[in-house]
Amino acid sequence: MRALIWLIALFALAAGLAMVAGLNQGYVLMVLPPWRMQLSLNFFLLLALGGFLLAYFLLRLFSRTVALPSRVSSWRERRRRDKGGKALRDALLALFEGRYAQALKAAAAAHGAGNQPGAAALVAVRAAHALSDDNRYRHWLAAAEEEGEEVRVARLMTEAELALKDHRYAEAQERLQSIEIEGPGRVAVERLGVEAAAALGNWEELLRLTRQLRKQKALTVEQAAPLVRRAHLGRMREIGADGALLAAYWQDVPTEEQRDRLLVEQAAPLLAAAGQGALLRPALERMLDERWDSALARLYGECAVEPDDAVACLMKAEGWLKAHPRDVNLLYALGQLSLTAQLWGKAKAYLEASLGIEPTLETRLALAHLFERIEQSDEAQLQYRAAAEIVAGRHSTALVPVSTD
Repeated sequence: MRALIWLIALFALAAGLAMVAGLNQGYVLMVLPPWRMQLSLNFFLLLALGGFLLAYFLLRLFSRTVALPSRVSSWRERRRRDKGGKALRDALLALFEGRYAQALKAAAAAHGAGNQPGAAALVAVRAAHALSDDNRYRHWLAAAEEEGEEVRVARLMTEAELALKDHRYAEAQERLQSIEIEGPGRVAVERLGVEAAAALGNWEELLRLTRQLRKQKALTVEQAAPLVRRAHLGRMREIGADGALLAAYWQDVPTEEQRDRLLVEQAAPLLAAAGQGALLRPALERMLDERWDSALARLYGECAVEPDDAVACLMKAEGWLKAHPRDVNLLYALGQLSLTAQLWGKAKAYLEASLGIEPTLETRLALAHLFERIEQSDEAQLQYRAAAEIVAGRHSTALVPVSTD
């Protein structure tokens, strides 16, 4: 329909021009003595239009002819880059598919074509590493380094990630620190940093990075908790038996992190060994009031060092005993608190009650120590003998061969 409209318009235009030309009686007179030429105005206009079109065509032909070498060169460059782009795509696809030899070959072709040479070199680095080809790995790493700032961060990230895979943690941490100096807040950098810090035992760095990732919602609370716990326990083990320093560290731990039941459970022996078990009391009481946990109740016995503190803890624990009268761990904790408070009768009653429910090595030994303190040597020897039998039973059980049938 559109073509028909254009055809009609052209016919109308032609008819109009013919009518106008028929009405035009003008002429053009050109004189060049001794010659003279007279043309109709219509014919002169046609000649002028034709001459203009011919000149335009000749000029275009000349310019295109002159530009032909550069156009051929541009075409060849474009073709080369297209081949390089295809080679880079093939290299990436082969790398993701696990065809590392093909990925290395295609990446080398892309690098040679000059299409994204930095990216091609990094693909070759990963492929060479996957093939355990150290020579080509170093060669392509140097090639990536030659590309300068354009791929610097990507190169450092690649080096760090591959160093972690090879357990070269110090090298990985060095590369990551270089990236963080340029621009902190990269989630991928911090994730790799967590792995490196945990492997190197850099507990303060592990704690800082984990908290940062949790704040950025790159780690959930559940994912961050084991890392935070590992960092705290590692640092506390480093501090060792320095009670004052250990107490200062624990008091600096945020309350929300002290709510980690596993952290409290594993930190208890460390604090108790340094004479700082009382620091666990608020956290343990809060947890046990919220939700009963027999294993944590056993640790409550280490929350008192002085007799006065032990009496206060006894009052709290005896309140729990009303709701959990046959909890063996709570009875053991009450026995330990009674020993600290020097309430020998109570200690004997609670430990024997715990022993009556479940005879454990720790309870036997605690009762033996009690009998020694109240100068009942025969009773103490009976408890030591029973404890030795428990140890011997465990040892013989461990030596029983496991059937492979």
